[in-house]
Formats: sequence, structure tokens, C-alpha cells
Amino acid sequence: MNVLKDILYKVTLNAVVGSTGIDIEKIEFDSRQISSKDVFVAIKGVLSDGHDYITKAIELGAIAIVCEKLPDQLNEGITYVEVANSNQALAFMAANFYEHPSQNLKLVGVTGTNGKTTVSSLLYQLFKKAGYKVGLLSTVKIMVDNKEYKTTHTTPDSLSINKYLKLMNDEGVEYCFMEASSHGIHQSRIEGLSFAGGIFTNLSHDHLDYHKSFAEYRDVKKTFFDLLPKTAFALSNIDDKNGLVMLQNTQAKKFTYALKNYADYRAQILENDFSGLLLKLNDNELWTKLIGDFNAYNILAIYGTAELLGLENNEILRLISELENVSGRFQYFISEDRITAIVDYAHTPDALKNVLETINSIRTKNEELITVVGCGGDRDKTKRPKMAHIASALSTKVIFTSDNPRSEDPDAIIADMEKGVEPQNFKKTLSITDRKQAIKTACQMASSKDIILIAGKGHETYQEIKGQRFDFDDYKTVQELLKQLQK
Repeated sequence: MNVLKDILYKVTLNAVVGSTGIDIEKIEFDSRQISSKDVFVAIKGVLSDGHDYITKAIELGAIAIVCEKLPDQLNEGITYVEVANSNQALAFMAANFYEHPSQNLKLVGVTGTNGKTTVSSLLYQLFKKAGYKVGLLSTVKIMVDNKEYKTTHTTPDSLSINKYLKLMNDEGVEYCFMEASSHGIHQSRIEGLSFAGGIFTNLSHDHLDYHKSFAEYRDVKKTFFDLLPKTAFALSNIDDKNGLVMLQNTQAKKFTYALKNYADYRAQILENDFSGLLLKLNDNELWTKLIGDFNAYNILAIYGTAELLGLENNEILRLISELENVSGRFQYFISEDRITAIVDYAHTPDALKNVLETINSIRTKNEELITVVGCGGDRDKTKRPKMAHIASALSTKVIFTSDNPRSEDPDAIIADMEKGVEPQNFKKTLSITDRKQAIKTACQMASSKDIILIAGKGHETYQEIKGQRFDFDDYKTVQELLKQLQK
């Protein structure tokens, strides 16, 4: 059993009504999961407020309530704890409840707009190949060494993070790599964790529906580095103008990586084509199956991290050369008709630009580059015209389509995108709302040696429409359609 007062260690308390010496079965922040002898943490969410469910939690058996505002009516025999911040309280409580599992392994957080999933997933892959037991907390999946768990958020809630870290402890995991999203940092989901290191990839236009301004978005990312301890390392991409900003106030040991500037870890691209990259990394030549400038940055982050965690230089280089592409990240195949189809998660203007510029740097310009792209509903609307502008400027043909429209009208989303197309590019564009039909049309338009890019959803195997998720996999869809349409 866990005593409530022990679980509340390090939580900022405003008021306590009742005894904190009671035994607690488990912590919950979803009232529907409450059972006898649980503590319920009331959190103000974007869509609902946990404070509205305190009565229901007590009816289901909660014996303690942690909240930001005490209810007007207090039940006898129930302990009420008023805290300054419920999200932060939950994070500390979760770490206490699961006995601080992050302290028993080397936890590295990856933050930035693009590259989080690739860097964390490739580090997982590299350390597994090196013979270690490894954990992964990512957008694509959660791995406890060899066991896979499904995930719904880039950064899970703090209770889930600590639960998975505890499972990793039980399995003898030595290293864990996790994505630290701006939402996760802002909502204190990573508070109370002990990090061995932090990586900054880059910063560009994203999540401004949530953060309201780019400065706020940047500063939230920065708080992750501000909280790193002296024992940790902070590795930052200084080709990004925000790279040095991240390191300003950190107590961690500072390291940098770059392609264009002098840095601790530097690389030069010697060759770049659809078979991979040849890099000069510090003083070593390295070939990798990964493609494009953005992956050169990812490899620098991986190389630097592996070295800072104590792996030997030659072993790191060998392991990087064996790494496979991450699902939905520049994942491609060449059909029997010699059509190259690429699926990429690029869902921000910067990521889309990076992918299209990479393709254009490789192709001979004698072939068509047909891009299929959409934008998500209920998300930052200001990036829609920018995405369309980039797609139409850097492709020979573009089809605008649905991504995850969620509660919005997909045609209205496409109309927002179309506003970004410049007059000289109108003739290149086509709008087809149905995503499968859009991909089919791209396949019909393509001839031998042409390139199709399907952007925005990457690894996702569903489409979210009006609150429902429908099975949809870009990679499988384009594979099947190109097979059917073999000329």
C-alpha cells in the first residue's frame, strides 16, 4: 500500500482537509477508472474539467481528492488536497507512486518541431543493435525492450510515463529515449523525471492553435532544458536560430551539432540519393540508408547522443550504417513501373519544405514530382495556406486532399489551403476531398521514373472524421493502387 502523504512528496500544497496518513490503492485522473481506495486528481483539460467529476469519483470509491479548487460541499471521511497545479501534482505523485523509475535508467528526452520521432526511434534501434535493453516512448509506439504498446499522444500523460518506466525497470532496461512534445512540457507531464540528457532538433511553425504565439511555443521547449540537472547533457542543433536559445539557462553540460556552423558534432554531405547518404561526420566517412539533409541532422543528433552516453566511436559509426528508416518518415518503395512512392509525416510547412527540397535535390528534373497533401482539422489554421504554397511551388503537380478533418468540413480546410497558391501555380493544383481517390489519381497521373509524395499522415493507420477513426494507411494504399494500375 502507498500512504497519501508519501505520494504527495514535493507537491505544492495550498490546503489539506482530512488525513494524509491514509493508504491509497492507485492514482487516477479519469473519474471513469476510479475504484475503491483510489486518489482522484482533478485536472482542467482543454475539453473537460476534472473538477466537474469529483462527486462521481467519490461515488465510485475515491477516498482522496487532489484539486486546484476545493468543492463547496466537502464529504466527511474524504481527504481533500488543494494544490497550485494539478498537472504538476499528478507528475510528482506518479513519480513517487512508482518509486522514481526514471532514476534507475538513463532517460534522454528529444524535443523540437520535426525529427523527434526519428531521432528517438533510431536511438532505440541503435542501442538495441549495440546489445542493450532499451525503452522508447514515441508518437509511433511505446517499447519496453522487445514488447510493444500502442500510443495515442506524442508524450503520454505523467501517470502512463511512470508506469511504463517502472515496467522498463522490471525488465532491466538501461536506456530510454522519449519524445518531449511542447504540449507534454507545458502540461507538466515530464515533471519529476530524472533526465540523463536532452536533444533539441529544430523549431518551426506548429501548434500555434495551442500556444498562441511562436515565442510562447519556443519558450515552452526551452523550459525542458532549463530543468535539466547538472549531471545531464544538452545537445542542440545550432544551425537553427533557436538552438543556442535552448542552451541559455541550462545547468546541463552543453554540446552542439550542425551542418553549416562550427559545432562539437559536424557533418558534410558528400553524396545524397535514393540509396542513402554519404557523410563526412567529424573526421569519419559514413554511409547510411537514410536520405536527405534533415536526416543528416538526425544522424548528428544520434551520433552525439550515443557518444555522450559512452558508446565507442567506431561502434557508433558501424551501427548508424545499419539503421533502417522509421515508419512513415521518408518511407519509400519503387514500383514495378519504376514509380517512386514516398510517404512522409510532414505536417508542418518546414517539414514539407525539407522533404520536397530533398526530393528535388535528388531527382533529375526529367520526371514529375506529384505531391498529395492535406491539413488536419481543429488545428492551427494559419499553416494551411503556407503548406499549399510550399507544395505548389516545389512540385510539378499537387493534389490537395483530406488529412484528419476531425470535426471540421474537409472542403473548408482545402479552401483554406488553396488561398496559399500563387497564380502561376494554379494550373499545377487539383483538389480531391477523398484521400484514397486523391492517391489513386496521383498514381494514374504518374509514369515511369516519376515520384509521388504522400505527405501529412506518415505512420498513422487511420483517418479521424467527425469523432470516428477509420482504417487508412497511406503506405499500404499507395502500394495496392500502384500494383492495380501497373501499365
